[in-house]
Amino acid sequence: MKHFLHVNDIDSSASWLSLAAECKKEPFKYEKLGKGKVLGLLFFNNSLRTRLSTQKAAYHLGMHCMIMNIGSEGWALEFEDGTIMDQGKAEHIKEAAQVISQYCDVLGVRAFASLEDKEKDEAEQVLNGFKKYAGIPVLNMESATGHPLQALADLITITEHQQTKRPKVVLSWAPHPRALPQAVANSFTSIMRNNPQFDFCVTHPRGYELNPEIIGDSPVYHDQNEALKDADFVYVKNWSASNPYGAVLNNDPHWMITPEKLGKAYFMHCLPVRRNVIVEDAVLDGNNSLVIEQANNRTYAAQAALIKILESL
Repeated sequence: MKHFLHVNDIDSSASWLSLAAECKKEPFKYEKLGKGKVLGLLFFNNSLRTRLSTQKAAYHLGMHCMIMNIGSEGWALEFEDGTIMDQGKAEHIKEAAQVISQYCDVLGVRAFASLEDKEKDEAEQVLNGFKKYAGIPVLNMESATGHPLQALADLITITEHQQTKRPKVVLSWAPHPRALPQAVANSFTSIMRNNPQFDFCVTHPRGYELNPEIIGDSPVYHDQNEALKDADFVYVKNWSASNPYGAVLNNDPHWMITPEKLGKAYFMHCLPVRRNVIVEDAVLDGNNSLVIEQANNRTYAAQAALIKILESL
C-alpha cells in the first residue's frame, strides 16, 4: 500500500483488525520493519491523541519521528498553482513537499477543513498536494473530509466489545458551540458501510445532511429517539451544515446524549468532547463509555497503517 488516505484503503477489514490485535498483544513484534526509517509528522492543526498515538506507533515499529507544527514553526504554505506570492505565504507546496521527502521515508499530514470553501475542502488541497509532490507514502492523520485512523480505531473498539452477531450502531449528531468539520462522521459512516455485518444508521437534525455519496443507502433519522431504540453502540459527534457550508444551524440541547437516551448501549466519541453539551457527565463517566479505549486503540490503528505502508517500501 503506497498511501493511507481513506478508509477505502483498508483492503480487508478482517486482516487489518487481526494485525491491530497482534500489535496490541505484542507492540514490538514488527520493530525491525521500521528500523532506520524516518516518519515525518506535519500538523496544520492542534492534536493530542493523533500526535501521541502516531508517535507511539512509530516507536513500536522502530521508526524515528520528526514533527513540525506548520504555521507556528514552519513557513505558511501556498497550494494554488500560478499564484503571485506577494502576500503572507512564503513557500509553495511544490518545493516544501519535495524537500521534506528528502528527510523522511513516510509523511503523516493533519489538516482540517477550512469550512469556508466547500470545493477546496472536498478537493483535499493539503493532503493531495503532499501526495502529488512529496514522492513518498502519505498517512492521513485527519484531512478536510476524512479521519481514517480514527475510523479504524473505532472499528477495532466496536469489534472488541460487540456481543451480538449483528449489533446496531448509531451515529448521532449532537450540539456544539462551534462549527466543526464532517471528517470524523464521513469516515465512520464509510467504514460502517464497508462492514455490512453492522446494523448502521445515522441521526441528525434537518440541515445537517452528510454527502449522499458517503451515506449511500444507510438509514437516516431526524428523530433521535427513534434511531437510538435498541442500539448497541452510540457514536456521538457534532458536524456543521452542508448548506450553507460550515454553518451552525441548530444547537438544540435536546440532542445531547443522556443516560436515559443511551440505555444499555455503549457510548463512543473520538474526543475531545464538550461535557454537558455533547454528552452528560453521567454517560461519559459511566461504565458503558468506551472513549478511553477508543483513544488507546488509536495507537494500534496507526501501527497497522504504518506496517502496511512500510511493507510496500
